[in-house]
Amino acid sequence: MLAATAVSQSASDPLSGLELRDVPVPAPAPGWSLVKVMASSLNMHDVWTLRGVGHPADRIPMILGCDAAGYDEHGNEVIVHPVLGDPEAGGGDVTLDPNRALLSERHAGAFAEYLTVPTGNLVPKPSWLSFDEAACLPVAWGTAYRMLFTRARITAGDRVLVQGAGGGVASAAIKLAAAAGAVVYATSRSEAKRAESLTWGARAAVPSGDRLPEKVDVVIETVGEATWAHSLKCLKPGGTVVIAGATSGANPPADLNRVFYQQQSVLGSTGCTRAELVALLRMMEATGVRPVVDRTLPLAEIHQGLRLMIDGALTGKLVIHPNA
Repeated sequence: MLAATAVSQSASDPLSGLELRDVPVPAPAPGWSLVKVMASSLNMHDVWTLRGVGHPADRIPMILGCDAAGYDEHGNEVIVHPVLGDPEAGGGDVTLDPNRALLSERHAGAFAEYLTVPTGNLVPKPSWLSFDEAACLPVAWGTAYRMLFTRARITAGDRVLVQGAGGGVASAAIKLAAAAGAVVYATSRSEAKRAESLTWGARAAVPSGDRLPEKVDVVIETVGEATWAHSLKCLKPGGTVVIAGATSGANPPADLNRVFYQQQSVLGSTGCTRAELVALLRMMEATGVRPVVDRTLPLAEIHQGLRLMIDGALTGKLVIHPNA
């Protein structure tokens, strides 16, 4: 089968380490299932692996891809929950297991015609959801759901700022928060992405770093250094920043005086549980909210897709078809 495999790592030229290879179809271990991948989607995690960030070199080569939707060996349509670990080790929350791993970190990922995962990681795909839409959900939409509803616990009427509109997590957060009745503000350097965020339910969208119409209760932060100071300044006293990524850098000035004086909270968030993925599906069914798919590409053109993501040229998610 064809698979997109990280064979080397380079901070300056990450795509040089990605090869399309013909590899054997994997055989599932006891308690695992074989999935025919109909759709996967790109995440910045794939780029970080190729850059050598958070992924040790001794785990290379590795088939990349964290998201997958397809058919199990019985012909059932499924979505793969991509966090592999022991929920009991995390006190019932697999994302808190110190030894958890995202698909493609320690186990071959989803940029392939087939993959194997623990059977318990399979979630039935609803008939009202396409494979392309389903492949956008596990990492980006699952992350946004946990940030908003598990960590920040937003309710209708809350004011929410989403930094960096246009990315997969950001587009999900805007749509989900708006669907939950929050007043959503968005930022982006791109005028086109700001305009697009208004169609997703944002009340207003401003250039990155600009003043908002009002202070907010919650900031959804995945950008990091470039937006961190702005995120804290936009918060009401007692407000909360939830951070699940740092694409522009992970060492912003802390501004601790502001944090303690205004009693702000900073919460980390990583991925989602299987139960949160199921809850996300229920919310999507009830509200009609769907992922933003920028475009689809065959696996043979994955280098082009990753380049578009690195260059910030995508709005929403790019879906890969391994069996195209």
